[in-house]
Amino acid sequence: MDYTYADIAKMIDHALLAPTLTGREMEYGCGMARDYNVASVCIMPFYLKRCAEILKGSSVEASTTIGFPHGGHTTAIKVAEAQRAMDDGCQELDMVTNISKVLSGDWDYVRRDLKAVIEAAHARKQKVKVIFENCYLKDEHKIRLCEICAEAGADWVKTSTGFGTSGATLEDVKLMRAHSPAHVQVKAAGGIRDLDQLLAFRAAGCSRVGASRTKDILEDCRRRLIR
Repeated sequence: MDYTYADIAKMIDHALLAPTLTGREMEYGCGMARDYNVASVCIMPFYLKRCAEILKGSSVEASTTIGFPHGGHTTAIKVAEAQRAMDDGCQELDMVTNISKVLSGDWDYVRRDLKAVIEAAHARKQKVKVIFENCYLKDEHKIRLCEICAEAGADWVKTSTGFGTSGATLEDVKLMRAHSPAHVQVKAAGGIRDLDQLLAFRAAGCSRVGASRTKDILEDCRRRLIR
């Protein structure tokens, strides 16, 4: 094996974003993520403060979404969301780019929109993942977004929300890795349900994946490492 349990666990952002999740399910999910020592819990904004309380004292980050899931919020609202999230304990923000503006080729707007949130987060020493929602985009859009994210100082570029028409693909991850500088990491999300898929995305250049089947993935990881 060319990995340890910690290598795999610290790749996972445990996703608690389904709108049907109950408070009890989110409470359990945060505790489970802490027990398995993942990278972060990405949770619906209204539950973020409680999530941060549960994770306090651990190495698991509290994270949430900004402009989710379509990126169509005004920039001012995205910044306000980001500030409130950080007030509630957020350490990583997963922000959706304005898909309409990307498809319209309004790259100045896209750049300003991203920079506003990234600068607000970095001013408070927190990090930003920019979600492209690649299922709606052509390769030329993805490449330009990688360039703009690098210019704007994004910490990660991310394939998908998990709520689009399709999720992460290896081809997209390879494209995003090839067109992003080394200091910009790549995250895959949407459809990663087992350890083999996670390892394939890792080999393609991902440092993070979004997953809801975290427990199954990490239990499989433990079984393989014990063999």
